[in-house]
Amino acid sequence: MSVVGIFGGSFNPVHRGHVAIAEGVVRSGLADEVWLTLSPLNPLKAGSSGLASDADRLAMLRLAAEGRPGLGVCDIELSMPRPSYTVNTLRELSSRYPDRTFRVVIGGDNWAVFDRWRDHEVIIRDYPPIIYPRPGDMPGELPPGVDVCRGLPLLDVSATMVRERLAKGLPVNNLLDPRVYRYIIEHKLYL
Repeated sequence: MSVVGIFGGSFNPVHRGHVAIAEGVVRSGLADEVWLTLSPLNPLKAGSSGLASDADRLAMLRLAAEGRPGLGVCDIELSMPRPSYTVNTLRELSSRYPDRTFRVVIGGDNWAVFDRWRDHEVIIRDYPPIIYPRPGDMPGELPPGVDVCRGLPLLDVSATMVRERLAKGLPVNNLLDPRVYRYIIEHKLYL
């Protein structure tokens, strides 16, 4: 049974850091594939502004994953009730793909607030998280089955940083896949 890491996010926009994490999880052997899963609304970030349309963010995700072995794009949450909860997404994916095992891929910052996630105990038991550490937030003792993906490049990039740089007309060519950058410019996003 193949193992699929579900790496959810608003990807507003998807940047090289996201791709590096997904590829690193596959390289580590903790998952056979990683599906970049577009979230229409993160319940812990409700009220945030400046969100590009679902269609634009999905198009950018597809461009960023194209031609990258082990990376896929998942839009399941776009057809699910909102706000979207990870546990519901994982249950739906398990129902649709019974031949696969799913794990959630999260950052160390999310692990620090994981107890605020809906049914977090169920996620730990049934979809054991793969944690990618960020500078300064290395998780402590972990429950059985939860893994830390070590050896990932710790890129100093965030979607907020990319949006701010775009709005100010500053270069972002080293932060984005060239196809994603071209899409942003052609569709006048974040400017």
